Amino acid sequence: MMNKKIQLDYTSNGSVYQLVLPMDIGEIIPEDDSVRLLNATMERMDYKELYAAYSRQGRIEYSPKDLFKIVIYGYMNRIYSSRDIESACRRDINFMYLLGRHPAPDHNTIARFRSERLPYAIDGLLVQLVDLLRDSGEISGETIFVDGTKIEANANRYSFVWKKTITKNEEKMQEKMGKELPTIASEFGIHFHVGDTIKVQEIKKLRKRLRALAKKKGIIFVHGSGKRKTSLQRAIETVEGYLVRLKSYNDYNHSLGERNSLSKTDRDATFMRMKEDHMLNGQLKPAYNVNIAVDSEYIVGTYISSDRSDSKTIIPFMEQLKDYKYKKIVADAGYESEENYTYFEEQEQLAFIKPTNHEKAKTRKYKNDIGRRENMEYDEKTDSYTCHAGRSLKVAYVKRTKSPTGYPTETTIYSCESCSDCQFKNKCIPQYKAEKDSTGERRKNLYVSKRFAQQRDKMEKRINTEEGKLLRVNRSIQVEGAFAVLKHDMNYRRFLLRGKVKVQTEWNLLCIAYNINKLHAKAQAGRLGLHLHYPKPA
Repeated sequence: MMNKKIQLDYTSNGSVYQLVLPMDIGEIIPEDDSVRLLNATMERMDYKELYAAYSRQGRIEYSPKDLFKIVIYGYMNRIYSSRDIESACRRDINFMYLLGRHPAPDHNTIARFRSERLPYAIDGLLVQLVDLLRDSGEISGETIFVDGTKIEANANRYSFVWKKTITKNEEKMQEKMGKELPTIASEFGIHFHVGDTIKVQEIKKLRKRLRALAKKKGIIFVHGSGKRKTSLQRAIETVEGYLVRLKSYNDYNHSLGERNSLSKTDRDATFMRMKEDHMLNGQLKPAYNVNIAVDSEYIVGTYISSDRSDSKTIIPFMEQLKDYKYKKIVADAGYESEENYTYFEEQEQLAFIKPTNHEKAKTRKYKNDIGRRENMEYDEKTDSYTCHAGRSLKVAYVKRTKSPTGYPTETTIYSCESCSDCQFKNKCIPQYKAEKDSTGERRKNLYVSKRFAQQRDKMEKRINTEEGKLLRVNRSIQVEGAFAVLKHDMNYRRFLLRGKVKVQTEWNLLCIAYNINKLHAKAQAGRLGLHLHYPKPA
């Protein structure tokens, strides 16, 4: 039986057909397709910073503007992998339309463009898009809605390094070195001074002198089974072992900074408790704290943090958006703190931040808790509180501290004159919060930051106004709705790149894609120029 060779060109043996595709690919694409909106918007932007990220000595094979277009369009359609984007450029007519008549770029070209070139220009490109939306009347420029979420990092879930463990092991090693290294040094006639802590440079000097001694004696280092090491070789190996471990601890401490944990795979990622728990037992995952600011349903700013707390992120985030001069900031209870309240007062911005006790204060249990400051009578003249039993809590002392960011706080401690024989003592002072005085008696103490208490009361009144209620409703619709689209509809729950700079680039790409999709949706629905959602009357 004759074997027929299969032709590599599959059209060579096919029937003759006539080319029916129009010369302009764009004629096939519907007039209201989002790819046309993307192309028109991207053509209005300046790519000077993006071109500057390339070396002037080499030739640019693919237009950075075209690469940016196809990456954004890929993100708009839930295509994030560079290989999938390459495949789409070969098969999808919309990607071909964005490329013009140029061939599809290789996935390596796309990956290098995203991770090596875009970080230099992505922030400016997002700002340009926001400016275009503002010029067209799509962004109000008056109010922004801020919220944060946690996105899993591209890191091994079990590559954790804990600061407490590092500190504990380093203390043990310092104690062990303080005993062992002087003994090793004295054995070979070397003086080794031990201070409070042994530093890397001191161990290096000891190793250098031991190596010089070994060279002088002509000692040859041996390795493997059946070989007998000299005492000097064993001493040098012990010193080198301590040196390697100490360098490792110093390296981890430098990467940790103020954080309590990091991932070995991505050191900028911190282990955080996620809502999406793959083991359903509250397990921690390496992640980033991602914050966005939304105005008129468009994302106008982003901030990536390795800090688990939202309250520490809003000030540096607002500093980034300072040029936009927003007058009203709306955020949830996670951003409440005295430092944040004070910051907005100094910036003359009107903040609408729900207090952390806003919902809890409405409950019967909260209102009937006689041990709470809010349920006690306060006398402004004497600066004292009166408890449920009618006894006075006067100022005992004032405590002054500073936050990790350097913000000074002043806490006034009010102490009860006497809690002995009080029938409400067990209800007023929980056992786990009991503090005893010099006589061993449990006494009621109140810790009050007067400035924070005033700010919280003022904020509670503000968010309960008609304007406050409207803005709180819009916050849940706009910024939480944006996260719902990003994480659920666009199925973005884990970063592809590693490192804070590259993660910021990746997130900004997603937000630009989100803004184009939102502009397209509002245009098709006839909602252009609408900034707030007004609840329909019942």
